[in-house]
Amino acid sequence: MKTVEAIGKPEFTLDDVYAREAPLAALYPANYNVRAKIRQQLQVLRDQGWWAFDGRGTYRRV
Repeated sequence: MKTVEAIGKPEFTLDDVYAREAPLAALYPANYNVRAKIRQQLQVLRDQGWWAFDGRGTYRRV
């Protein structure tokens, strides 16, 4: 959530989040699937009502 909030826009793309992958990889060095975890957490946040998925890797604040 902090990574998405750091983007600072009400709409963002998956590529925007991937651009911030390096700090997450450094924070969790044993996780070799950082991009998959990013997608998973975005799905969790979507299901909790924080974000809406508009398709083609685009998300927006609900």
